[in-house]
Amino acid sequence: MTYESDFYGWTQEQAGLIRSGRFSDLDIANILEEIESMGRSEKRALDSRLTVLLAHLLKWHYQPGRRGKSWQLTIEVQRISFVDVLDDNPSLKPQLPAILSHAYAKARIEAAKETGLDKTTFPVDCPWDWSAILDDGFYPD
Repeated sequence: MTYESDFYGWTQEQAGLIRSGRFSDLDIANILEEIESMGRSEKRALDSRLTVLLAHLLKWHYQPGRRGKSWQLTIEVQRISFVDVLDDNPSLKPQLPAILSHAYAKARIEAAKETGLDKTTFPVDCPWDWSAILDDGFYPD
């Protein structure tokens, strides 16, 4: 089995080789790629949760007349999901400033797309700090 032709089979084969202690037979290059990919995936998950959360906070703030239970519940779920991903990957904490900057830039675009407001309506930099963003009781006026 090869990495390229049968990924699932390859993973099972590599696991079997590790279990049997046959380390010299491992496909190290592709194992390393998959491990690095898993790390990137966790970082993307954190970024994604934060992007959705920030976009909904922007929509909440800039379209008060459209606030509803759906937006509120999305904010709640994304807060929980963000914290879950971060709790599972505490080594991402030092990267939070960069993740916030990246997620907020995308959130501005998403908020503009979903509200019909011009992107320039929203501040260039995130207007909230971490304590507000993750505060279960915070909904910007």
